[in-house]
Amino acid sequence: MSSQVSWWVFGVMTVVLILNMESSVVEASEETKIHIVYLGEREHNDPELVTASHLRMLESLLGSKKDASESIVHSYRQGFSGFAAHLTDSQAKKIAEHPDVVQVLPNIFYEPQTTRVFDYLGLSPSSPKGLLHDAKMGEDVIIGILDSGVWPESLSFSDKGLGPIPKRWKGTCVDGENFDSKKHCNNKLIGARYYMDGLFKKNKTDSGIPNTENMSAREVLPHGSHVASIAAGAFVPNVSDHGFGMGTARGGAPKARIAMYKVCWQREDGSSASADVLKAMDDAIGDGVDVISISLGRAIPILSEVDVNNIFSYGAFHAVSRGITVLMAAGNAGPDAYSVQNIAPWIITVAATSLDRWFPTPLTLGNNVTLLARTPSVESEFQAELIYVDSSKKITSAAKGKMVLCFITPESEETADDYLNQQMEVEAKGLIIAGRRSDMVVVSGGMTLISIDYGQGTTIFNYIKSTSKPTIKMSPSISLTGPIVATKVPDFSSRGPNSVSPYVLKPDIAAPGVAIMGACTPEKMNSENGFTSASGTSMATPVVAGVVALLKAVHPAWSPAMLRSALVTTASSTDPHGEPIFSEGLSRKLADPFDFGGGLVNPDKAANPGLVYDADAEDYRRFMCASNYEEKYITTISEQKSLYKCPSPRPSMLDLNLPSITIPYLKEDVTLTRTVTNVGPVNSVYKLIVQPPMGVKISVTPNRLVFNSGVKKLSYKVTVSTTHKANSIYFFGSLTWTDGTHNVVIPLSIRTQMLKYFDQ
Repeated sequence: MSSQVSWWVFGVMTVVLILNMESSVVEASEETKIHIVYLGEREHNDPELVTASHLRMLESLLGSKKDASESIVHSYRQGFSGFAAHLTDSQAKKIAEHPDVVQVLPNIFYEPQTTRVFDYLGLSPSSPKGLLHDAKMGEDVIIGILDSGVWPESLSFSDKGLGPIPKRWKGTCVDGENFDSKKHCNNKLIGARYYMDGLFKKNKTDSGIPNTENMSAREVLPHGSHVASIAAGAFVPNVSDHGFGMGTARGGAPKARIAMYKVCWQREDGSSASADVLKAMDDAIGDGVDVISISLGRAIPILSEVDVNNIFSYGAFHAVSRGITVLMAAGNAGPDAYSVQNIAPWIITVAATSLDRWFPTPLTLGNNVTLLARTPSVESEFQAELIYVDSSKKITSAAKGKMVLCFITPESEETADDYLNQQMEVEAKGLIIAGRRSDMVVVSGGMTLISIDYGQGTTIFNYIKSTSKPTIKMSPSISLTGPIVATKVPDFSSRGPNSVSPYVLKPDIAAPGVAIMGACTPEKMNSENGFTSASGTSMATPVVAGVVALLKAVHPAWSPAMLRSALVTTASSTDPHGEPIFSEGLSRKLADPFDFGGGLVNPDKAANPGLVYDADAEDYRRFMCASNYEEKYITTISEQKSLYKCPSPRPSMLDLNLPSITIPYLKEDVTLTRTVTNVGPVNSVYKLIVQPPMGVKISVTPNRLVFNSGVKKLSYKVTVSTTHKANSIYFFGSLTWTDGTHNVVIPLSIRTQMLKYFDQ
């Protein structure tokens, strides 16, 4: 999800429908819309037979083969069975009544969410040891990217030094406008498909896609290339953003293969249709990707895991059931609580952090006080008179050649654009805007526009009042790197707790997502040599996708849940320099699990976690039973041929084997179970360390785990009780198993609720 935009799955049953033929007569006044018809588990392995059955179903409904062929948009025939078709509401209702149709879903729209990164995370190509070396830089792992397409000429997608395409790859590159598969695909970019039919009305018009778009996998909306290059881009030297951060750009898994599935288009809102996303996920499963990275989402309210509109949850469940790890962006709706998106427990949800690097601009006042503004600037040093205005209307001709200070608050009637337009009209030298701290990085150039916080603004304001002739000198930006630059969770990164399933910690993990360098289209404004920096959980997600690709290379048999566990239990609550990680918001605080899940991803430690918390599709079905979801919906999402029956009594939501414990409604004592699998030395003994949340008692049985050649899995019980007498906020702690070498840490997030659902 690019942070400047609010960013935001089925093979076959051979059936013959005998439907009322009156449904084939569409009233002129009844408009067709795209509907997704979900049929459940496939009964054939031949995709052509699957599609043929879909057409027969439509023919029965619409009355002719011609109408069926014109109506169908997508045939889902890889990981699941179903199709998308242009139907009227009455036709959709009719087909939904057939016993072989599990569900009919509406076509909805999703929005995108938007060099030093991997060195910062300890993945150095110069090191002869470590995950990057052991994984051979992710060679032959295939990462599927669902996004806005790709700019194939980018050096990030060069296949120099790569061997042949893995034989297991079943995908393809599709020709299209300005995209020649023989020319533009190679041993790096091994797949390129595009999906747009879900955006069209039945007459193939009104898609909202402008003529400037490429009707192909070639990107125009600059997002997909950036994301793909972060995950698996090749080494590209001498890359910078306006000269800042000069170095070699590369992805997390530089030798992994990329398959691009273009589902986002240069529409007014950059959105993508759920029918197209569904088809892309279906194709990715059939093509043979190992990892799926999706930097898309939808606006609040957050949908439940089984909601008919939550296509990502459905598609991800099918993928994870087949051993494909799915990562998704947490969203850019922070710092508000309960804003985290993509909350299904089978998805790895990624939050953003900053790096240990910044390029502040020195502002020296006439009294020799120097402030460091957060905005990088490419301008030469200059000195100018300084004035303050409390309204854009007061920027008059007298401001020509001067620097102008203003304050903008959430209550302000005027916007930054109002001030900027007036500044340009009177030819003021530049504008200094004091406002709420923002983690968006925009390089000032051409027009001098500097952002500072209220504290800095007050310092400048008081200086102006203290002298009759205030002046200011703006110097070229400086580079700060290392522990002096605090790592933090930026304000935009969406926060927990999970508003749908509060017993599931979200986000899971965090990774750098502020001012991340990546490939882009040559036409992108302010891009430099085909590269630019961007911020958002969109950028953090492919960082972790690259790390997962490396882990997959060294541990090919690990399940998606094991991979997530390795990430979460080895993550760090401090930055690589040992300094605490902060959370930026209305006020700054220490980051907690609702900000960054397990913490900042630590790739090398994740490769050797010692113990892992595993889960499979049946565990997730039991979780949905515990969530009191209807059995028909659990059947729908989990590809069951017959109605899935929940255990009686239904399980506890607390017993899903997650690498975390979250208790939102603690009153009476509760006991839960976790199971760990030894993936470290065969003969290992782990001892317990507990840091309980404030006012909470934690009892664990046993407090010692002994593994040997005959014992690879062990369970333990955790009893939790509260000493609080009133409803509390969430308090945080941790539970650690250690053998002296491995520290397997899971976060604890516990809230006392003496009176449930009452929040003062």
